[in-house]
Amino acid sequence: MLHKKMFKILALIPKKDGGTYWMRIGSGYGNKDDSINMFVDAIPITGKLQLREVTEEDLREREGRRSHAPSGGGAGAMSAAEPAPF
Repeated sequence: MLHKKMFKILALIPKKDGGTYWMRIGSGYGNKDDSINMFVDAIPITGKLQLREVTEEDLREREGRRSHAPSGGGAGAMSAAEPAPF
């Protein structure tokens, strides 16, 4: 069970075939007063964003990726394979 609300910020990217690609571009975290702090890594040119609450399934997938990521280099080194935080 999630104790603090966590969100994923998605950008709706149109495909050439008419479909839509959902690209994760940031994270959000709920506050005690029900406001949400959002941290984005990109702003889509379409201006279309969607905020979705992180599910237990999202967390399981993230944990699965972490367990398969190669270990990094020296102390304090970040691996390029390390997933972004939720």
